[in-house]
Amino acid sequence: MDAEENQNPEEDVAEEEAANRPEAPEGEEAEAARESETAEAEETETEAELSPEEKLADLNDKLLRALAESENVRRRAQRDKEDAAKYAIANFAREMVPVADNMRRAMASVDADARRQDPALEQVMVGLEMTERDMLATFERFGIKTIDAMGQKFDHNFHEAMFEVDDPSKPHATVIQVVETGYVLNDRLLRPAKVGVSKGGPKENGDAANAPPKEAGAAEDGQTAYENKGEEPGHTLDEEL
Repeated sequence: MDAEENQNPEEDVAEEEAANRPEAPEGEEAEAARESETAEAEETETEAELSPEEKLADLNDKLLRALAESENVRRRAQRDKEDAAKYAIANFAREMVPVADNMRRAMASVDADARRQDPALEQVMVGLEMTERDMLATFERFGIKTIDAMGQKFDHNFHEAMFEVDDPSKPHATVIQVVETGYVLNDRLLRPAKVGVSKGGPKENGDAANAPPKEAGAAEDGQTAYENKGEEPGHTLDEEL
């Protein structure tokens, strides 16, 4: 028997190759394989028909496209890195802003006459003022700046209108009162300035675009509360960034 089996080694090799050969794909896989083979064959034929100059131009075009894509990737990575460095402290800065507010409220609650009459209180207030100046200077060094809203035209990107007041002496939609100071981190809004705006004065060009929200109901002293539209002020700036 051993002699008969060794007489046909070629048949044994063929059977082994047939057993190890992968099965032909079926259905969608077979169709995809055929399309891929056809595309490769067509591309090969096209390249074979091209002249050396055309092949060189094609390779040059592919090289330029690859270089442009790599440059775009590099620029995006660089921009992401810069944004991360500029806005990494955004959450910390947002938590520190109320501390500055509370310090300002504490100083505003002390009457000037009481300060003059009590030397100890005066020393405490001087220390608070110095601390506030140092805090704001530190904010500035890290790109945190206050929004100078008083007397400015209402801007929905930086201001949140709380009410409006009849004041014919001021142009329409001018900030005439700052209820709460706003802050920005570099060019990104941290917190909008809560303000009161004028109405009834002369209108300026472009007021329609920056006009504050429509009034929802009357309040005391002729002031009008603003209707909450369900949108956070300054949201248009963040979508970007």
